[in-house]
Amino acid sequence: MAVPTAFRMAGTRTSIVKAASHLLTHGGREAVSSRAVSALAGVQAPTIYRQFGDMAGLLDAVSHETFARYVSQEATFEPTGDPAQDLRRGWDIHVAFGLAHPAVYALMYGNRAELSATSAAQQGGEVLRGLIVRVAQAGRLQVTVDRAAQMIAAAGQGVTLELIATPPESRDLQLATAMREAVMSAILTAQVPEDRSGEQSGPQRVAARAVALNAVLEEAPNVLSGAERQLLAEWLERLANPR
Repeated sequence: MAVPTAFRMAGTRTSIVKAASHLLTHGGREAVSSRAVSALAGVQAPTIYRQFGDMAGLLDAVSHETFARYVSQEATFEPTGDPAQDLRRGWDIHVAFGLAHPAVYALMYGNRAELSATSAAQQGGEVLRGLIVRVAQAGRLQVTVDRAAQMIAAAGQGVTLELIATPPESRDLQLATAMREAVMSAILTAQVPEDRSGEQSGPQRVAARAVALNAVLEEAPNVLSGAERQLLAEWLERLANPR
């Protein structure tokens, strides 16, 4: 395989990451061997291990840099006054990233039972949690932040991997939208009108209030003692998950 001039002109670490990314994109995980990467990057194989520790470290760097570049170039947006809509946009960005970089996405999410989460996957989880916390603070979440994050991650990753596995000409992108709205209906409260006359009542309203209070407790760190905060958090958790 010819060595792209851009790989050789970059610094050693960048050259290795670019070479591994090229191999991953065009040949899948099996194509990323130390021999293939070193040949493409124009370095000796031991250099890879000095820079990244092992191949897992190199693949982590590839996924992290690909994800960071996508977010900085394609997925930046300012939060709006509607946290629920921002959460929907976050879902759409996640799916779009997977379809734009299927090999990297599969590396991040394709076999979580055997592979530890990459730093990019962890970063994505932190972004997701931040979006959900804003929804909770607005009183729009009817399940706990943790449960919402688990539901969105499971559904979002599942539908993205399903679309990746489907030939492009056969993909139904409305599947991702339908799945998104199914999850949103399960975690969000009904939109509350300004006069609040149509507000939900009963356990759902209590759960939404409990989740919202739990999400903003850190804004008053000195009001309660550590033990009191722990007890209140336990009560709020129970109120947010009525049995």
